[in-house]
Amino acid sequence: MNTLWNQHPDALLEALQAAQIRRAYIITDPQSGAPRASHPALDEIAATIAADARDYHGHAGIFLEIGEESGHLLSACVHKTKRGQAAGGVRFWVYETVEGFIRDGLRLSRGMGHKNALAGLWWGGGKGVIARRAGVDFTDPEVRRAVYRDYGRFMSGLRGCYVTAEDAGTTAADMAEIYTMTRHTTCIPPALGGSGNPSDLTATGVVVAMEAALAWRGLGALEGKAVALQGLGHVSRAMIGELLKRGVARIIGTDVDARALEMTRRMYLDAPLELREVPLGDMSALAERVDIVAPNAIGAILNPTTIPTIKAPIVCGAANNQLADPSDGARLLAQGVLYVPDFLANRMGIVNCANEQYGVLPEDPAILAHLARETPTGVYQRALEVFERAAANERSPADEAVALADELAEVPHPIWGDRGAQIIAALVAEGWAEG
Repeated sequence: MNTLWNQHPDALLEALQAAQIRRAYIITDPQSGAPRASHPALDEIAATIAADARDYHGHAGIFLEIGEESGHLLSACVHKTKRGQAAGGVRFWVYETVEGFIRDGLRLSRGMGHKNALAGLWWGGGKGVIARRAGVDFTDPEVRRAVYRDYGRFMSGLRGCYVTAEDAGTTAADMAEIYTMTRHTTCIPPALGGSGNPSDLTATGVVVAMEAALAWRGLGALEGKAVALQGLGHVSRAMIGELLKRGVARIIGTDVDARALEMTRRMYLDAPLELREVPLGDMSALAERVDIVAPNAIGAILNPTTIPTIKAPIVCGAANNQLADPSDGARLLAQGVLYVPDFLANRMGIVNCANEQYGVLPEDPAILAHLARETPTGVYQRALEVFERAAANERSPADEAVALADELAEVPHPIWGDRGAQIIAALVAEGWAEG
């Protein structure tokens, strides 16, 4: 059936334009608890979301806007905001369907809420998604400037119920453009008073999570181990450096981009690396006979097809939303694989920029505490806590991490309570979608 849900996001854009709608939303109605659309043009999507048990979890709202300068479809997805305003990066990506576009926002915003809660940050879960229009050259600097200026205006209009940051497809220069139009952003360049690129910290956080997993399994330290990395982007390349510092004996890396492999080779000329270019969709890195497999590329990579191929005792990587379905955590457990949930391991990106409003310090002790082994809410101790709870409750670490994060997400911000929900209610009451 060729419903709007199954069509390209440009079809949703065109449907909104045809109805003369520039702003729209789907919120969870405070009374009924069901998704409610601002306009009849979104009723079909709201009904589909309402029937979804996998990705919709009482999200506070999905906000849409057509950029006045770029004509792009912009979105912001807000999960829960009791711990604070929703926070998470904005993704500029290609989506084949409206379903993919909406689901990515739902999944990523919930994942950010889990990540922030487990990290002890006073933020809720949020994510921005911009759908790339077909036939547009996104290498054109003027095109990008228009897109991200529009996103900054979008953030200002939402009044801070969601605070944006850098994510896949978005660069530091793009964040600077957003910052010209709004104050509701973090992860801005150092030249503008921000914290800069968090790739190195993210890589270190994932490696610390690997160390916790090895300790839990009684497998010792990283020294002498073999690790396979799927994807060789910024975080993976930084991760290689951290692994080499710890004496890892063998590192396998795969990527679909020959340039990424060449850059990695140049960075680590004499390192024990086995790098290979693979075709799109190749999953061979997951099947390597190594001590740890690190999914560092796309989401939904751990699924009923790939999980049976895994031979490593530990899976711990930097990619978001690694499980295709929540039940895949139990599949990994049944296979004897210790899975470190991605939102537990890859927190350091948001940690790096979460508290920019309080100023920026070199070697910030508040940030580095997340990497220290003794910090109760740090990566290492939080991972051990999740493993211990999972074993005690006979559940997978993925399920246990979600349960713990959901508990922590209900703890209200010590000063501002559920301010994000209050802002959303005000936007609805004042007719934001009609503006």
